[in-house]
Amino acid sequence: MKDDPFDVLARAYETMFESAAKGLHNAEQKSADLLHELIDKAKEEVVEVGEVSREDAEKLSTYVKRDLGGAARHMSVSGKELKDWLGFETTLLEVEFVDQLLKLADPTRVELFKLKLDAQPTPPYHTGEITGPGTLICDKCGENLHFYRAGKIPPCPKCHATNFHRNFEA
Repeated sequence: MKDDPFDVLARAYETMFESAAKGLHNAEQKSADLLHELIDKAKEEVVEVGEVSREDAEKLSTYVKRDLGGAARHMSVSGKELKDWLGFETTLLEVEFVDQLLKLADPTRVELFKLKLDAQPTPPYHTGEITGPGTLICDKCGENLHFYRAGKIPPCPKCHATNFHRNFEA
């Protein structure tokens, strides 16, 4: 039985995320530029092993950058915890994914990203894209969509709208 294409994309997203997060955690000098380089390297790796096409890997790298940047921005600007950005307790996530997020969420690491991230708005989320764990909010009706692992963003189950954001209120 062939894998669902969106399950394949979600697994590639998680692979790219984990690879970039581990690389950043192990680096002596951490920066937003390094994180982007590590995500780009992870993108090349998933293409080389044939997990996804180059086109899909390009999209996924954009989504990983959006999600990691959004998490770092949220925590540095609001001073809130990772669970506030996710919109639920981290106990609902896989241990490895939480471990990597928490390593990146360390306040000293988040502060390194603050200057660059503050100047960049978080791109919106759209139906059909892949997102990592967390809660998306429908731009039209405010319905919450909870993702406990990487997955495809569906239309809003309440109003069928296709645009979403994360809650970044301080």
